[in-house]
Amino acid sequence: MARTTNSDTLPYVESRYELGMLASQRVRDLNGGAEPVVEKGNDKLTVVALREIASGNLDVNMVRHEFVQSYKDAPAAVSGDEALEIGSEDPALREIDAELDAVLSADAPVVEDVDMDAVVDMDVDASVDAE
Repeated sequence: MARTTNSDTLPYVESRYELGMLASQRVRDLNGGAEPVVEKGNDKLTVVALREIASGNLDVNMVRHEFVQSYKDAPAAVSGDEALEIGSEDPALREIDAELDAVLSADAPVVEDVDMDAVVDMDVDASVDAE
């Protein structure tokens, strides 16, 4: 294939938007050391990724899965634990982390106990008065 066009890839992807997402994921895979399924030659990795998709030799569903997983792998905060731990052995980074944690906990808003039944009763009384 001398030149890959959008129309060459559309049988394998659902839209041009998805083509961009999948090609970018495949470029990340190739940068990470994945073997190309087409001859690389002197082409840039973006061209190689598009040629791979257009060839039909690439498992597009696998690339789609990798793309979705790349956004799910972000670490989630543990419930009730808002410390921003870096986990570094570098004392300077641990000191910065401790300072940041202290600032964040000092800025935390104080939530007072509110009687929600009283709030609901006030809203009901106000709506009755409005009628």
